[in-house]
Amino acid sequence: MPLRKFRSVEEMEAGPWLPAGEPKLARAIRGVWAFGTRTLRPRFPPGLHRHRSIEEAQAVCEVWERERFQAMRRR
Repeated sequence: MPLRKFRSVEEMEAGPWLPAGEPKLARAIRGVWAFGTRTLRPRFPPGLHRHRSIEEAQAVCEVWERERFQAMRRR
């Protein structure tokens, strides 16, 4: 993908947007999701996880993210 430099915000808005319903848009979205799945491979333990507070839930999510990042580095 080429690198583009903008001198103002107005130039950024003139990007290559595809209108809704355009067949190329669905293919582009599928491509982005496929790339994300291949590179990130999010993995969460199966099941329902209950937490006593938001802070506890965030702490568990941070552990999962750290483990996922370490697995990605090993690959």
